[in-house]
Amino acid sequence: MRYAHVEHEGRRFAAVEVDGGWVELDGDLDQVFAGKPVATKPGAAVVATPRFLAPYTGGTIFGIGLNYRQTILEMGFPLPTEPYLFPKLANSVTGPDAPVVADPGVSREVDWEGELAVIIGRRASKVPAVEALDHVWGYTAANDVSARDVQRADPQWVRGKGLDTFCPLGPVAVTRDGIPDPQDVRIRTWIDGELVQDGNTSDMLFRVPALIEYLSTHFTLQPGDIILTGTPSGCGGFMDPPRFVQPGSNMRVEVSGVGTLHNPVVARL
Repeated sequence: MRYAHVEHEGRRFAAVEVDGGWVELDGDLDQVFAGKPVATKPGAAVVATPRFLAPYTGGTIFGIGLNYRQTILEMGFPLPTEPYLFPKLANSVTGPDAPVVADPGVSREVDWEGELAVIIGRRASKVPAVEALDHVWGYTAANDVSARDVQRADPQWVRGKGLDTFCPLGPVAVTRDGIPDPQDVRIRTWIDGELVQDGNTSDMLFRVPALIEYLSTHFTLQPGDIILTGTPSGCGGFMDPPRFVQPGSNMRVEVSGVGTLHNPVVARL
């Protein structure tokens, strides 16, 4: 099933897809991600074309770097022996069709990273990989927007990855059965209509169960937490010559089984 945060006629609410339209839930996505039964709101109409918002409920966002073999080769880095972990800050979250800010006063090297995002559905602490997918609620699409010059300037990646609007999510959240195998998901990214990334999660160095095992060994994962699982090759910062988005650019990320996440780039909000 597919769920979303939507806006319609000035109201924002959680909704479920029914017969090609969207129906308001008598509850919120926090409850959905936690596996609680949430019915549709009595008398709610089917909305054909709502405006989609980020399917995010305020949980922790864990980013994973250097997780695709071809990407690591493209960057010229050695293969990591453990997942490379960084946080995405809550203020970095934005939704479908919402602007991403590439402020030249902050960064002149704003890059794209189309990704599969995992949404946790059950509390997970020290979960072995063989049980990890039982703790997944579902999936969404993400763009791990990155300021490469800021990223290089710091020994850690918090600023380069956590700037406002640098974590588009959406357009919908798909339950686990919608993507039966998270290691067989096609990810494509277009910049201004040009295909720049075309990869598959089969190229992950650390697969989704291994990431959950690793994270839950160090932190307790809660329903609604999100894991950005890394990006295929084709990021602009590692092209020859490097290429970055500018105000006026348009980014589009497509994750099979989820849909397409589009975001225009602006200089400021």
